[in-house]
Amino acid sequence: MQLAVADGGRVTKNDILNYVRNRGILKPASQEAPKPQMEARTEIAKPSSKSVIAIGPHDEIIEMDRMRKLIAEHMVMSKQTSPHVTSYVEVDVTHIVLWRERVKKAFEAKEKTKITYTPIFIEALVKAIKDFPMINVSVDGDKIIKRGEINMGMAAALPSGNLIVPVIRNADTLNLAGLARKVNDLADRARNNKLSPDEISGGTYTITNVGTFGNVMGTPIINQPQVAIMAVGAIRKKPAVLETPAGDVIAVRHMMFMSHSYDHRVVDGALGGQFVRRVADYLEAWDLNREI
Repeated sequence: MQLAVADGGRVTKNDILNYVRNRGILKPASQEAPKPQMEARTEIAKPSSKSVIAIGPHDEIIEMDRMRKLIAEHMVMSKQTSPHVTSYVEVDVTHIVLWRERVKKAFEAKEKTKITYTPIFIEALVKAIKDFPMINVSVDGDKIIKRGEINMGMAAALPSGNLIVPVIRNADTLNLAGLARKVNDLADRARNNKLSPDEISGGTYTITNVGTFGNVMGTPIINQPQVAIMAVGAIRKKPAVLETPAGDVIAVRHMMFMSHSYDHRVVDGALGGQFVRRVADYLEAWDLNREI
């Protein structure tokens, strides 16, 4: 407390008495408790568990059906479980396109089923999985489960817009005709809701064909508890450089992108990238004269 002085700057008797009387009550400014100061950091508001979305007068509210709820939960869980990385390659599938166009009628007459591109892609995937078996694994805590079977899931869109993944068990034991029959049978029964629970479980790797919708590539979400998934895009005619004995030439080729998403906890970039490149190598090495 400072000594108060009378007007004119003269210290009077009353000034001294007031000072003595009040100094035990009021603390000096230097001893007063410091005022709380605002912290420099900014508090980050925690997101609410449920976001509030404004509903407009012309909006329509559609309740998710049970399957859509399960799909949503599964997709969110997959992204929370696995750090996703995606590698891409562009593949020249000209030989496959020309071969299929040439043999599809004879193939259907002989095998009683149509030959699509999906079984051809699955055959190449199976070969690559045998070359790189650590793609065909699952993760259990800090343990890696190396699968003894190659059970190929094939993502399929249903008429309702929902997604389902029927599984071809022991795909490595089937030839191309066997794969074609399985693909067509499962896809047909998926569209008609006739799959059994056993036929949509137990997959160890999954392929999804985003080219069906005219998309050139995609970034698929891993189908847990698997650690990788392949997306194949639309096949398009494009100019490409070809190496010939007479030098490089530009030619029109049938080209396609493949996207390989994998779990970076156990699949590093080298393995994930080499795997998708190996699948592409098998497809590009397709024999134009292959017998059906």
